[in-house]
Amino acid sequence: MKTRLFKNKEVRRFTFVCAAIGAAACAGAYLLHPYCALVCAVLTLLLIGAFLFFTAKRYSALAELSTKLDRLMSGGESVDLSKYSEGELSILENRLSKLVSCLRDQADVLQKDKLLLADSIADISHQIKTPLTSLNLLSASLARQIAAEDAVEGADGEQGAAAAASRQKTLSDMRAQIERMDWLVSALLKLARLDADAVKLKAECVPLDELIRLSASPLEIMMELKGQQLEVNANGGAICDASWTAEALMNIMKNCSESMGEGVLRVQAEENPLYSEIVITDCGGGIDGADLPYIFERFHRGKNASEGGAGIGLALARSIIVKQNGTVKAENALQGGARFTVRFYKGTV
Repeated sequence: MKTRLFKNKEVRRFTFVCAAIGAAACAGAYLLHPYCALVCAVLTLLLIGAFLFFTAKRYSALAELSTKLDRLMSGGESVDLSKYSEGELSILENRLSKLVSCLRDQADVLQKDKLLLADSIADISHQIKTPLTSLNLLSASLARQIAAEDAVEGADGEQGAAAAASRQKTLSDMRAQIERMDWLVSALLKLARLDADAVKLKAECVPLDELIRLSASPLEIMMELKGQQLEVNANGGAICDASWTAEALMNIMKNCSESMGEGVLRVQAEENPLYSEIVITDCGGGIDGADLPYIFERFHRGKNASEGGAGIGLALARSIIVKQNGTVKAENALQGGARFTVRFYKGTV
């Protein structure tokens, strides 16, 4: 404490001035009598010692207050400042109390704004989903009508066949765009809920092979049509929310599938005492070096992004993983293709 005390320029200056005045007083007292000089020296030392003692106590109180404020900024619920009610710390205590109250009010307002934003996006999403559902039903009805008309018309020659094919293609494109809009609205809603802390993620032990099967299930038809195979090697489990984590991994696998042609999408997963790791590797063209730092940013579309991508899937995946004490990293594999490494830690990182 003494070493830290004398690092303060004001303390050093005051001590030096007191010592100089005491030395001058001792010199004058010595002219009267040597005992007077001795008494003066003792009094000077006592005064300097008392000053240093009370200054050290004040520094200790300030250090304790600083520690409590650090705890408050780290998420502590409350800090008791009532003990600082006397002396020069009372002004500081009053200002800090006002500051703490102001910060808490602002935090409450911000949280309410985030929840309001999530609710607003949910309302907008609901309003958009209603016409999307109607469009889906209408497109299905239109598809049946076109099929019936084509059957009735039969073989009208090449012109009739071309017209029927054109109608089917238009209908197929329309339904693809509806599905894309539906997915985009759902993804934006999920991102908004995660941002507003409106999602309560469960922490449960999920077998890694089961988690990967759940993640890959929505992609089976798409991968089969593209001539792709999924190769899984998984052991152990992970502490996570099964449904939300499956959503995150599905978006990563979907990104890999869209960026590669025919081939194998490999998933290697294992658990160790520190974390559970899932490595997803594709056989595509990899990630452009300029895109690597931004690949998980919202609405970022890289040079090799698939046509029609919105730049939402990987951002959503990262938000879900980070919310569960996890990390995700993207890189290019040595043998070619993109590689995504997901880790769920068993302790705080």
